Amino acid sequence: MWRLPLLFVLLTSLQVLVLRFVDPPFSAFMTWRMTEAWAEGDFGYRIAYDWRDLEDISPHLPVALVAAEDQNFARHHGFDLKAIEKAARQNARGRRIRGGSTISQQTAKNLFLWSGRSWVRKGIEAWYTLLLETLWPKRRILEVYANVAEFGDGVYGAQAAARSYFRKDAARLSPAEAARMAAVLPSPRRYSIVRPGPYVQRRTRAIQRQMRYIGGTGYLKQLD
Repeated sequence: MWRLPLLFVLLTSLQVLVLRFVDPPFSAFMTWRMTEAWAEGDFGYRIAYDWRDLEDISPHLPVALVAAEDQNFARHHGFDLKAIEKAARQNARGRRIRGGSTISQQTAKNLFLWSGRSWVRKGIEAWYTLLLETLWPKRRILEVYANVAEFGDGVYGAQAAARSYFRKDAARLSPAEAARMAAVLPSPRRYSIVRPGPYVQRRTRAIQRQMRYIGGTGYLKQLD
């Protein structure tokens, strides 16, 4: 029995190490969503996914993702305890539910795990987050997140979203477009990039302010 945990550690470590250098052809969330659609009888369902290296994505998008999701990304080691505490306080007061997840945690979740909530899943997510932070540089984590994040039902990554919603390549996204894409996270099936309601519009403006606050595209130099 003692060999099973050791085997899990070795296999998952190797998996993460390989993906430091090999761009993932798909993610666990993509597979889960496709299976879910087929189970509902939607056999015509398709995933939109087109990998782009970080250098081929407008720098405004990764900055928008950090501004919206994880402003301590460059400083933490996978977990932002202050954000988790703040989220817990907000949830206890009955405000909008927040999870306090970092970009590293969301990358681990989207890339390796299944949908749903359980303590087992959170434990595995934490383990993968530690592996990502140990074996990948911050730029790689942000690059993969920008490519596997879901920006709409079945639309994954910067390039697919830019083509689907703005009819342009991800390299040409403006600051406002990047902020609007980030504004629908982490609920891209609830909120629309194409038809932004009042909440998305307010959040887009707030993200643009935060993008300027953290230094704009110059922020990315902190990840070198």
